[in-house]
Amino acid sequence: MYPTSRVPVAQPTGIGPPVGPVGLRLHIGRRGLLSGLALLGASALTGAARPGGPALRSGVPDCSRRRELRGVWIASAGNIDWPSRTGLSAERLRADFEGHLDRSRALGLNAVFVQIRPTADAFWPSPFEPWSQWLTGTQGQDPGWDPLEFMVRAAHDRGLAFHAWFNPYRVSMQPDPARLAADHPARRNLGWMVRYGRGLYYNPGVLAVRRFVQQAMMDAVVRYDIDGVHFDDYFYPYPVAGQDFPDGEAFAAHGTGFSDRAAWRRHNVDLLVREMRDLVRAARPEAAFGVSPFGVWRNASSDPAGSATRSFQSYDGQYADTRAWVRNGWLDYIAPQLYWPIGWAEADYRTLAQWWAAQARGTDTQLWTGQFAARAGAPGGPAAWADPAELSRHLTVDARLPQIGGTILFSATALWADRIGAVSRLAADHWQHPALGRVLPRLATAPAPPPPVARLTPGALTLTSGPGAPPFQYAVYRRDPVTTPGPGPLPPPDPGDLIALVPGPTGCLTLPAASPAVHYAVTAVDRANRESPATPVEATAAQGVPSFRGISVPFR
Repeated sequence: MYPTSRVPVAQPTGIGPPVGPVGLRLHIGRRGLLSGLALLGASALTGAARPGGPALRSGVPDCSRRRELRGVWIASAGNIDWPSRTGLSAERLRADFEGHLDRSRALGLNAVFVQIRPTADAFWPSPFEPWSQWLTGTQGQDPGWDPLEFMVRAAHDRGLAFHAWFNPYRVSMQPDPARLAADHPARRNLGWMVRYGRGLYYNPGVLAVRRFVQQAMMDAVVRYDIDGVHFDDYFYPYPVAGQDFPDGEAFAAHGTGFSDRAAWRRHNVDLLVREMRDLVRAARPEAAFGVSPFGVWRNASSDPAGSATRSFQSYDGQYADTRAWVRNGWLDYIAPQLYWPIGWAEADYRTLAQWWAAQARGTDTQLWTGQFAARAGAPGGPAAWADPAELSRHLTVDARLPQIGGTILFSATALWADRIGAVSRLAADHWQHPALGRVLPRLATAPAPPPPVARLTPGALTLTSGPGAPPFQYAVYRRDPVTTPGPGPLPPPDPGDLIALVPGPTGCLTLPAASPAVHYAVTAVDRANRESPATPVEATAAQGVPSFRGISVPFR
């Protein structure tokens, strides 16, 4: 992710949590979240009120969707996002991370992708690898608390899915092994590691390496209640001019049957990806496993199946056969980094979005686009990135391709800085309402949670779970009394009907006085984003508070 994303970013000043509720009010009790945060979404950026939502500017289509992945990358390597620098106290680190989460919620996001193993070190007490240098400044130094446990819990408290972001093979962003922690596995197993360019890497062609990195990553998957396992674009490193990756000995020892070293390298990466899918599903069946690769698989000039681009190719340069991973069902999702503007001659955004949509069509692999929000307004960039509407246009392209089910933005600090207002523009154009996350096809047939229970208290509606496991969150819909005149089967919900996502297991919602009567419906949503039948609720003008009908009906 870094060769295309090393750009200066301003300190976060532009986007922040809302200062108070707008029209609707959320109380989350013990969780202590900001009042109204889950309800406001993008309106926190525009000053518009819910539930009707702000009007789109003339000529901009309403591309809101009731279900889509809206995520942000929170990078730790190089202290890009969090921690913002090394040596901060635990209290400051916790507060800073909560700030990222609160801003994510305010922006309308529903998932965070947090880098927890950036350089063969860990943001949790790993028995396999040292503590990360990006926490304390010294690799192996115990910070005295468990950041990963805190981060997962804090994200879930806000109704945000937590995807653990791992870098499988990168050992260090500098080339001197002596600067690694004394007990680092790479120093104890020098045959595992190679020096290449300005960094150190585990050699993917060594079987013991693959087994070890899988074991190190799976330690976090097994021990922590994460929602997904995420790889970025680093497999074999990006090529260094004039240097070949030094794996000749490994090829001689393990490359039997492969006359072409490139094919052998791709085989090594294929094994890592396919085996990690199997390991993750065995340990945590409902966790998503996915990859965010470089955005170009191959150019059509190299392969007729490739895209109409003239760019670096991950298939040839990093030995990542990402198209095959999609077609073979090895991933739950793929989020290619489409980091170019619309109309860019070498790699046009629209061309690549359409190409990736064609690859995902007919498969069970979800397609989400990776967006380079940090480039918007960055000095010295292409003219297109100086236009605040460029990012929004990307999501307009996405909305017209049914295979694309969401987006992930790089990265958190750049989002909150919102240098030229591009993020605010994107949210105003596309994220007028909250959105539920996508249900993975392989999980869609599992039972949905039971309908929630609604209990009236003076001026508020308290939401609790039905029998069985408590839900992850509740979805609150506002229904037009003209089209939904009374109790009975509800029509399919429109994206504009979803006005709030309230984190579970218990939530309390104050609705404004309604005139004429306004109908509401509440569903329970589990961690896999499966949704219960709805519990209808009616707010009357006379009462000014909701009245509970006491029945549950499914959406048609």
